[in-house]
Amino acid sequence: MSNRRKFVKNTVIGGIGISLLPTAKSYSRIMGSNDRINVAVMGTNSRGHALTQVFIESDNVLVTQICDVDSLVIDKTVAMANEAQGSKPKGETDIRKVLASKDVDLLVVAAPDHWHAPATLMALQAGKHVYVEKPCGHNAREGEMLIDAQKKYGKIVQMGNQQRSGVFAHTALKDIQQGVIGVPYHARCWYSNKRQSIGHGKPVDIPANLDYELWQGPAPREDYRDNIIHYNWHWFKNWGTGEICNNGTHALDIARWLLGVDYPTRVTSAGGRYHVDDDWEFPDTQNTAFEFGENKSISWESLSRNGMPLFGQMTGTLIQGTKGNMLVNTNGYRLFDESGKPIKELLSDSELDTADLVGINKLSHHHVSNTLNAIRKGETLNSPITEGHKSVLMCHLGNIAQQVGRSLNTDPVNGHILDDDDAMALWGRTYAKGWEPVV
Repeated sequence: MSNRRKFVKNTVIGGIGISLLPTAKSYSRIMGSNDRINVAVMGTNSRGHALTQVFIESDNVLVTQICDVDSLVIDKTVAMANEAQGSKPKGETDIRKVLASKDVDLLVVAAPDHWHAPATLMALQAGKHVYVEKPCGHNAREGEMLIDAQKKYGKIVQMGNQQRSGVFAHTALKDIQQGVIGVPYHARCWYSNKRQSIGHGKPVDIPANLDYELWQGPAPREDYRDNIIHYNWHWFKNWGTGEICNNGTHALDIARWLLGVDYPTRVTSAGGRYHVDDDWEFPDTQNTAFEFGENKSISWESLSRNGMPLFGQMTGTLIQGTKGNMLVNTNGYRLFDESGKPIKELLSDSELDTADLVGINKLSHHHVSNTLNAIRKGETLNSPITEGHKSVLMCHLGNIAQQVGRSLNTDPVNGHILDDDDAMALWGRTYAKGWEPVV
């Protein structure tokens, strides 16, 4: 028997899962067909495709519209949805037409990062609830705008950091609050991967199936190149937010949640593009430190092009306390004493141990269920925009500190950068004319 199996092991099923995270099916049996929620999904090439399946598998939900700027992606997702739910959603390229429709109650935003906040704002103004993938904004100001808009329009806004809805995550929080590792004071977060070079893009003709003008939407215009779409936009500042927002959001959110901290007081970042000479505009190697009040801190290490795992995990969060340590991943956690001796393991096979959050897993089902229950019955959101913004803001602050090349002193009340006009100038962005977001 392996050492891992010698840990004290509990399975997170049954009563814990039911009490913490009711399923959409349990409510649909009670509430009836008049509480059906009609869903539109924006951006369905990868993550949005998976989320479309998750919503279809939820009781009393109908996916009525698929929105994407790529006609081939629309056709693929519409066909999948039609087969899965027995009803063919409408395919549309323009989100404005989708939001004008009365057959949409909830918009799922899984388009590129530069669209997350503008689409969410448009949906709220149209009277729709929103499930927006992380990061909630392309820049720090957009998160603040979403908080203001949610208060103004009174609709549900859930950010898609699914670990917040994992049964194990709630149990981990309870254990920490009960003092199992003493006083938690530091969290170490990381992500490692063997990403390949994206090369140097060349100007080419825009594919006939792609509406590049709508894809750019609120972003300032750039000529089309052959290494941007569909995934590599993550590494360009005009549309993406880098690895710290792409994967760091998940680990940093869990760290902040379990430590019980909100906004940092100081942010420092070091790193660069060390591995490959290509068009990446963000670091492929980054170490960011966040200091908080009450003698607590969080560190983030990104190794986008070196796939060696830490603690046997590609990504994770290690919470360190005065009496022990907790190692958290997407499917559970392990407890260790101060010397690193294993004490307890709490895993749930139902959560699916995977770092590939594009795939369908129980975390997504839990998170979607929580969203639907919040709409139907007022259940407390696991990741409301007020909380999602705090975690995403850490990532933006890390990028800003990296860009200006110095530490940032920040306001613990709202995270704003203090006494550094050049850094604070990076708080927002410019927008394409006519696409400026408003609350």
